[in-house]
Amino acid sequence: MSARQGILALKKPAGMTSHDCVAKIRRIFSTKKVGHTGTLDPEVTGVLPICIGRATKIAEYMSDYGKEYIGEVTLGFSTETEDAHGEKVEEKQVEKDIPFSAIKDILQSLQGEIEQVPPMYSAVKVNGKKLYEYARQGLTIERPKRNVTIHELELMTDGDLLSKEQPVFSFRVRCSKGTYVRTLAVEIGAKLGYPAHMSSLIRTASGPFSIEDCVTFEELESGETPLEEYLFPLEKGISHFPKWTVTEDLLFKIRNGSVLEAPNDLVESPFGVYNEEGKCLAIYENHPSKPGLIKPVKVLAID
Repeated sequence: MSARQGILALKKPAGMTSHDCVAKIRRIFSTKKVGHTGTLDPEVTGVLPICIGRATKIAEYMSDYGKEYIGEVTLGFSTETEDAHGEKVEEKQVEKDIPFSAIKDILQSLQGEIEQVPPMYSAVKVNGKKLYEYARQGLTIERPKRNVTIHELELMTDGDLLSKEQPVFSFRVRCSKGTYVRTLAVEIGAKLGYPAHMSSLIRTASGPFSIEDCVTFEELESGETPLEEYLFPLEKGISHFPKWTVTEDLLFKIRNGSVLEAPNDLVESPFGVYNEEGKCLAIYENHPSKPGLIKPVKVLAID
């Protein structure tokens, strides 16, 4: 595999936007064909999959990944940004120790499908303008509610009681695309009866990529390891798609983007079409107007 092709699992540092990370990867890999798979707030660290070269063709299919985070909640005050970097909005002293059993009950109650209102400091667009642009003008506007799914939500802090002197605890959440973990921290605080904010956050997984898969900028720039060794094949990025392996007689048609007869055993769409060596040649979907046929949406094959 060329040093210019594949998926990089970057351990994003604090203080950089996803766009900053892409710009730096372009310089390190000496290529313009670089794209991320969904933004991560500047102060959030952790897993940021980045597509390089031919892998940029599948970036759009990676933005729907479920995510996993470890977040920290601080009770006692809320902020305008819902994290540790905004101005204080509301303050209320925690006057008694809180049983962790009560916190666990609240975390349990928030699992499943829940409704969230995006925070004002977010990139959601309303009337063609990003919410944070309104917020910076001192405006608060009505935001559309969204349904998200909390697959798992568990307390990570040990003990029996949360001390009123240091009301800080951590949780791990596995959630759907579009979940605002900052907002989740605020909701947990509200259910405990206190203003709260998310005091730190790390993304520990994005789809099939985990924090253990990640590489830092320092490692990339050290020159100790060839850059191509840090790259995953693009097939890992679409491993959540159904897979259809074809024999050699169909390879020419697939490389040329032909409409084909649908395989009998595939019902989900879209799906990856692979050769017998395990390389993904194309992404196909059911033909919208011709039942029994499939059409390509992305041809990935290279000679």
